[in-house]
Amino acid sequence: MNYLRRNARNQPPFTFLEIFQPTKHQNSSLSTITLQNPDVNPNKEAIPANFSTHLVHPSNLTEKITTFQFCKSSEFYYIVSSNKMISRYVRAGDLDSAMRVFERMAVKTTVTWNSILAGYAKKPGKMREAHELFDKIPEPDCVSYNTMLVCYLHNKGVSSATKFFERMPVKDTASWNTMISGFAQNGKMERACELFREMPEKNSVSWSAMISGYIECGDLESAVKLFEAAPIRSIVVWTAMVTGFMKFGKIELAEKLFHDMPVKNLVTWNAMIAGYIENGRAEDGLKLFRTMIGSGVKPNPSSLSSVLLGCSNLCALQMGKQVHQLIYKSLLYNDTTAGTSLVSMYCKCGDLEDAQKLFLELPRKDIVTWNAMITGYAQHGAGQEALNLFDEMRHKGIRPDWITFVAVLSACNHAGLVDIGVQYFDSMARDYLIGAKPEHYICMVDLLGRAGRLVEAVDLIRKMPFKPHQAIFGTLLGACRIHKNLELAEYAAKNLLALDPSNAAGYVQLANVYAASSRWDCVSKVWRSMKENKVIKAPGYSWIEIKSVIHEFRSSDRVHPELASIHEKLIELEKKMKLAGYVPVLESALHDVGEEQKEKLLLWHSEKLAIAFGLLKVPAGIPIRVFKNLRVCGDCHRATMFISAIEKREIIVRDTTRFHHFQNGVCSCGGYW
Repeated sequence: MNYLRRNARNQPPFTFLEIFQPTKHQNSSLSTITLQNPDVNPNKEAIPANFSTHLVHPSNLTEKITTFQFCKSSEFYYIVSSNKMISRYVRAGDLDSAMRVFERMAVKTTVTWNSILAGYAKKPGKMREAHELFDKIPEPDCVSYNTMLVCYLHNKGVSSATKFFERMPVKDTASWNTMISGFAQNGKMERACELFREMPEKNSVSWSAMISGYIECGDLESAVKLFEAAPIRSIVVWTAMVTGFMKFGKIELAEKLFHDMPVKNLVTWNAMIAGYIENGRAEDGLKLFRTMIGSGVKPNPSSLSSVLLGCSNLCALQMGKQVHQLIYKSLLYNDTTAGTSLVSMYCKCGDLEDAQKLFLELPRKDIVTWNAMITGYAQHGAGQEALNLFDEMRHKGIRPDWITFVAVLSACNHAGLVDIGVQYFDSMARDYLIGAKPEHYICMVDLLGRAGRLVEAVDLIRKMPFKPHQAIFGTLLGACRIHKNLELAEYAAKNLLALDPSNAAGYVQLANVYAASSRWDCVSKVWRSMKENKVIKAPGYSWIEIKSVIHEFRSSDRVHPELASIHEKLIELEKKMKLAGYVPVLESALHDVGEEQKEKLLLWHSEKLAIAFGLLKVPAGIPIRVFKNLRVCGDCHRATMFISAIEKREIIVRDTTRFHHFQNGVCSCGGYW
């Protein structure tokens, strides 16, 4: 992985790396044990020194005892080492090798039988073989029965497992915990609760299984009550509650619990970091990750996936590169999950070139890795590259899943490959037995709608096998705005707002359609309706990363400390753009004011402010990367094409729809967006 190595080496020093020291190979002596003669009776008196027998000479007696001890010792070591070998093979998933060792053993202990039984229990579809083996165990113990109980849960379901549980002649706490976990994982919390009350003795695993079960079932209140009543609060229980609070958006309660925990492990840190990011607080997640590293806790693939998702959400490319460096220096260098997260991060942060290099050098790729790269090409408008990669994936024998087809349809959408997209959509069920999900229909409505085939898009919505949700009508409304189709826009908006009256995007999109047709009376009605329904429009903003610091801008921003120089740069650019033929797209200003005022409002749009700041701060030769929380407006799109030519700079803008690569006065979308 030369790219990983090169890219990591080129990064600035990173304090995270101090926790990763070079691996040292240490020599360790084997443990020794003393074996006593099993025939020795400690209650007998010691044999006198002058004791003799006419049957066996003392020297011969000693020799025979020593030989007996050696044989017993050798046999004992052979059984122990064979059992360990079986366990190693079972852990590695190599049941065939484990069976070969098992069959060679002349003497088998119950531990031996249990070890091989565990191998069958872990393999789906091996229920019959497991049962045959179980029936052959000479003296099954509680572990044997518990292993078989797990096998029933995995292969036959909770009902069959319950019958076996009731027939078990011996049960320990682990037996009860296994059944409680089985009920909890299947959403049967009432039955789990009954068993929990009945069990004679509870341990920390019992409480953890119940609390985790309630959280998974969405019953946070019961989980809290049980947590407060628990006499034993293991780290697993604390972590389960942190996860639960984060899952339900109760971030402050999760924070309090996290700080109150007597002991934290890596899973606990991961739960908090992932919780922050899932709740839209990626910046807090990245800060906590730094704290975790500083406290000496080493991250695992789950930690890095979360933090890289946080980098992607913030478009914090420099931070993402530092995490890349951390991965390279750690033992996770060849980990597929970590590599896939890096590919996804580079794509989402606008660095498609580095994503490509990394993807090519990953030693192992799974379906998630391929999906990440195909999606990256699609987001950047590289439709043909996405489809080529999809073909390559199939030729390598990797079967696509439903997420793959979302990426493929998205690629067709952004590239305007309408007929090809329709063919792929039809092939999902026909060739791959993949049923279309709402995400696929959203792509198809967008694909047809952008191409102006609005009637076909509406027909597809009406033929959907399930009730359309709000995103379907939101997508149709966006297409109507592009093609200025008032009638269908009103149809889409009516259905969208019927499903979700608080959907601000529905009002804004409809207002956009009216504004494009200069229907200012209708625009006013839309704004009034929003106010009456107490719907708040999320303010549009753009941001740019400069030297690992995120700078955020809002339209007509009055806060940024360098606003004066930014305005000066924009006024200078406006003059040059107009000389080059730029004409403002006034319909992008959704206000009923004069043309001069509209031009001024458009000039202070958030993406233009961010681009101007980038021109002032980003060295020549390095792309300027700007990100926006809404769709980029028509005027900003046109202006950025002119700016890229005038300033001779590559400007990459990511909005909610896709990436736009501006260079030499041309955008990668080709005006199709």
